[in-house]
Amino acid sequence: MRTEKDSMGEMPVPDDALYGASTQRAVLNFPVSGRPLPEAFVRGLGVVKLACARANEELGLLPREKSTLIQQVAREIADGKLNAHFPIDVFQTGSATSTNMNANEVIANRASQLAGLPIGAKKLLHPNDDVNLGQSSNDIIPTTLHVSVALAVHHQLVPALDQLATALARKATEFAGVVKIGRTHLMDATPLTLGQEFSGYAAQARKAAERARLAVTMLAELAVGGTAVGTGINCHAEFPGRVCRILSAETGLDFREAANHFEAQGARDDCVAVAGQLSTIAASLTKIANDIRLLGSGPRAGLGELRLPATQPGSSIMPGKVNPVMSEMLVQVCLYTHGLMQTVTLCGRDGHFELNVTLPLMAHCLHESIHCLANATRVFAEKCVDGLEADVVRCRELVDRSLMLVTALNPHIGYDQAAAVAKEALKTGRTLREIVLERKLMEPAALDRALDPVAMTKPNATVAGAGGG
Repeated sequence: MRTEKDSMGEMPVPDDALYGASTQRAVLNFPVSGRPLPEAFVRGLGVVKLACARANEELGLLPREKSTLIQQVAREIADGKLNAHFPIDVFQTGSATSTNMNANEVIANRASQLAGLPIGAKKLLHPNDDVNLGQSSNDIIPTTLHVSVALAVHHQLVPALDQLATALARKATEFAGVVKIGRTHLMDATPLTLGQEFSGYAAQARKAAERARLAVTMLAELAVGGTAVGTGINCHAEFPGRVCRILSAETGLDFREAANHFEAQGARDDCVAVAGQLSTIAASLTKIANDIRLLGSGPRAGLGELRLPATQPGSSIMPGKVNPVMSEMLVQVCLYTHGLMQTVTLCGRDGHFELNVTLPLMAHCLHESIHCLANATRVFAEKCVDGLEADVVRCRELVDRSLMLVTALNPHIGYDQAAAVAKEALKTGRTLREIVLERKLMEPAALDRALDPVAMTKPNATVAGAGGG
C-alpha cells in the first residue's frame, strides 16, 4: 500500500492502483453489488476528459504540455486500456462524483507513471486543478451518460437491428410463394403468404433500427458547461461549445451544448425517452421471436409451418428433442430490458432540484440493455432467422383444412349463407366446396376461383366482405 491524500486527509491505496485517495474511499464506502460502472461508460468518460483538456488548451487556460498529458491518458481510458483502475460500485453517490474523481486521479497518476515519477506525486497534473478544470461531476457525468449511451446505440444496437431486418427481408423473399393460413385471435383467418408474414417482421426490425437511431439524436444535447448547478460557475463561456465540437469530431456524432443547463442537469428526460425507445424495440423483438417459435412448434403436434435450426439438444430425458432456444433467449433479454427501462423511468422521475442523483444506476441500466439487446439480436439473426426453412406441405395442408376460406364467398352468397356453410363443414367434417355445391349456391368454376387461396393473398383480388377480426 502507498499513502495518498485528498481533502479529507490520508488514505492507504494499493501500490499498483492508478487511482488515488478519493477513489479508494468510494471503494471502501460502497461494497454493494460488486459491479463497477459499465466499461462503455468509462470509455465515454475518457473521450469527454480528452475533449475538455483540448478545449481548455484552445482557450489558453491549460498549458499545452498538461493538455497533451491529459489527452494521452484520456485516450488510453477511451480505448479501454485502463478499465481495471475504475473499481467503484454502480451503487455509489448518485452524482457519480466518485467516478469523476476516479478518472481525474487515474489521469494524474498515469501521467506521473509515464514520466517516471512516483504515483500520487501530483507534480505534473493535479486531479482537480488541471484534469477537472472548468468541470463539475454534476455536468461531466450527465455529459458522459449521453455520449457513452449514444455511442453504444450507434455502434452496437443499430447494426444488430439492421442485420436482423436484412435477414428477415431475405426470408420474406425466399418464402414469397408459400401460401399459409393467417391467424387472428390465435384462430384461423384468411390466407396470406409466409413471405408477407415475414415482410411484417422485417418492417418491425427496420422500424426498431430507426427508433435506435432516433435515440441517438435524443442524446445530442450535453450538460457540459453547467458545472455545479447549471450556472456555469468557474467555467469559460466558450468551453461547452468547444467541448461539444471536439466530441462531435472525435465520435462522428452530432453533439451540441444544452439549450438550458438547468434542465440538462436537474432532469434526465432525454434518457427516459431513450428508455421508451429501447422498451419499444424490446416489444418488437419479443413479438418476432414469439411468432417464430410458435410457427415452428411441433414437429408433429404443433403448427409446424417453420423448421427452426437445431442448435443444441433440447432435453436431458427426451432423445431427439429440439427446442426454440434462440427465441427463448431473445425473449428473456427483452423481458430484462423492460425491467431495466422501468428503472430508468423511475430514476428520471426521482430527480430533485438542480441535479438528478441516480446517474450511475441509469448508466448501468441503459448500457446493460443496449449490450444485451445488441448481442441477442445479432445471435438470433445468425443462429435462428438465417437458417429458417418453410414446411411447404404443412402450410398447404393447414390452408386446405381451414374453414376461413369461406370469407371469400361473402360477395357471392352473403355473410349469413357463408356462416351456415362454415358451421356445417365444421360439424360434419365435409369441405366447404362440397356443401356449397350441394346447396347449389354457386357454379363449380366460379366456386373454384373464389376458393383459390393464392388469389386471396393478392391485394384487391376479391371484393372485401363484412369487417371484423
